[in-house]
Amino acid sequence: MKKLLIASAVSALFAAPATALAAGGAPAAPTLDRVLEASGINVSGYIDAGYTRADRDIQNQFSTRVFDSQNNSFGLNQFGLSVAKQPKQGFGGLVNITAGRDAEVIHSSTAPSGAITDTSIFDLTQAFAQYATGPVTVIAGKYATMHSTEVIWSPTNANISRSILFGAVPFTHTGVRGTWALNNQVSLMGGLNNGWDQLTDANKGKTVELGATLNPIKPVAVSVSAMNGKEPTAANVDGARTSLNAVATWTIIDPLSVGMEVLNVSQERAGGGTATQKYNGAAFYGSYMFTPKLRGSGRVENFDDKNGLHFGTASTKYREVTATGAYLPADNFEARAEVRRDQATNPVFVNSNGTTSKSLMTIAFQGIYKF
Repeated sequence: MKKLLIASAVSALFAAPATALAAGGAPAAPTLDRVLEASGINVSGYIDAGYTRADRDIQNQFSTRVFDSQNNSFGLNQFGLSVAKQPKQGFGGLVNITAGRDAEVIHSSTAPSGAITDTSIFDLTQAFAQYATGPVTVIAGKYATMHSTEVIWSPTNANISRSILFGAVPFTHTGVRGTWALNNQVSLMGGLNNGWDQLTDANKGKTVELGATLNPIKPVAVSVSAMNGKEPTAANVDGARTSLNAVATWTIIDPLSVGMEVLNVSQERAGGGTATQKYNGAAFYGSYMFTPKLRGSGRVENFDDKNGLHFGTASTKYREVTATGAYLPADNFEARAEVRRDQATNPVFVNSNGTTSKSLMTIAFQGIYKF
């Protein structure tokens, strides 16, 4: 008991000055976020976990899904972390890592053939240096594609699953890209890179990318981008791959927004032959905030894989309809539930007993914590 009383007295002795200093308004020790803010470094991230169930065998057989190809499984979809210092003038940079089962899909190729063989659950998604001067910004390294409404970074998307179009364009590029902001309404972009998801170029040819973002009035945003370059189609055979993508969003009123995306891709000398193969698609989006904590989102999509260039089955069209509900109890957390149905003009989806079907239905639940 005596030792306890002595220890209590000593603790009180040391605590008293600290209490007095605090009461006197002495400055507290700076927190990490304040230190980073003062240095111009921005750190952000999220944890994306959930559950997916499908009525077909999309885990071992054909799937139109980009990430969520599980029959009946819980999983850590993504842990995302971004560290960036991007001043309006001078040098900066950004590093973005992704971990989880989705990282297995987004890896860039380092193989001479262009094949993606990395199955790690860790991915260095973006890493680039930046230089800004006036209206011009130049980045060099690995960065996200200009194409697509949807992105890898989960919290930015309104739905749990990604669209078919999201999987029909590259995830990232490695090269150099410049952006010129003409004014507050128009920006032009151009770059030169290794091609589609290639950390190391699989051939000597480079891919040219051009783009523009337009904001003619505050509620409307439009982006248009195009890419062209030779890609390997077989051993010692290259063919020009051309892609055109346009995205438009319109905030009709504060709680209601709609969007549209159009994509067209062609590949010369597909499969090493002489033919040019193509696919195209369109997606339509809608989102409505019923209350500050309750949101409903939907997506309707059509995809025409004319020659089987993307999915492998020629003369097949796909349609998918997705409905997602989200509950936002706090600024840093979001819970989602989703129902999605895919329909194909040919029986491409495989049942557990080996028979095939033209339709696929999935349900999914997701929790996203942001920091």
